[in-house]
Amino acid sequence: MENDNKSNNHVSRRKFLGLTAAAAAFSVIPVNFSLGSESRLQKGSKPNSKFGGVQVGAITYSWRSMPGSAEEILQYCLQGGISSIELMGDVAEKYAGLPQGPARPARGVVLSDAEKAALAKASKDTLEAQRQWRISVPMKKFKDLRKMYNDAGVTIHIAKFSPENWTDEEIDYSFKAAKALGAKGVCNEIGDNACKRMGPIAQKNGMYAIFHQHLQPGEPGWTFDKFLEYSPANMLNFDAGHYFGSTGLHPNGIIERLHDRIVSVHMKDKTGPKGTPPNTNMAWGKGETPIADILLLIKKNKWPINVDIELEYPVPEGSDAVAEVKKCVEFCKAILA
Repeated sequence: MENDNKSNNHVSRRKFLGLTAAAAAFSVIPVNFSLGSESRLQKGSKPNSKFGGVQVGAITYSWRSMPGSAEEILQYCLQGGISSIELMGDVAEKYAGLPQGPARPARGVVLSDAEKAALAKASKDTLEAQRQWRISVPMKKFKDLRKMYNDAGVTIHIAKFSPENWTDEEIDYSFKAAKALGAKGVCNEIGDNACKRMGPIAQKNGMYAIFHQHLQPGEPGWTFDKFLEYSPANMLNFDAGHYFGSTGLHPNGIIERLHDRIVSVHMKDKTGPKGTPPNTNMAWGKGETPIADILLLIKKNKWPINVDIELEYPVPEGSDAVAEVKKCVEFCKAILA
């Protein structure tokens, strides 16, 4: 399965054609940002994006073009029918009261030497304040955040705190906070330092250290295995789109071989390295990533692997990220249901 392979997306494209009209209609539904209370978030039926036994969700990054408070992210999930999310750590920490740093100067503003020094000191002071906050904060607000999401029908399966360069005490905090959120573990970008530091602390907390890759598999001699060997708690947040875009290899080869070390798969549609243009994000169904093959493999084997939509293609004019993520959910449903 790890040989060059042309996409087998014809299944998903055929089924998806009938869904575009519904998705287009969805794009005109307004998102309600006036979230006066937690109870208002809970109105209406709960979302369910588990199709054919495969839990489909999304990552917070998909809505990066929109306001991103914890309440707003939850609304995007509800609007898209999403019942599981990989939540970015900054969203959770801001909700829990993390001290915020000084505002960045507006683009084009030239600071004096004194202003630069003051900004540098304020930034340094903020980092220390944040460190002190992390190692002493009670978990109540993270539990409250979990309850708000769970009551609305959304689970948080990964918390992406990216704590590689934090102190050991802060890394330990990240796993405790992730556990309070109901997550399986903490995510970080893959690398030697992160995998060496985070794995043992994850294991101590009975959690997973979950690592995400970009285009590294396209580098000669690069392998997932050495990073997994650092700790039995090290797991993968396998980006199938980046893997295909950088190597041209079928992602199912990695998924079949390492399925018991994969917590989640990031799904996107890209061209391969020999595509025109190469290694480029496309609207789902227009790229070459074998999305249908990947989903059906997970479904067939009943592996407990989350599939997370990562919206990376440009949002078309007249649409927004909420509507585009909804289209991707329907794309997956057409294949799996």
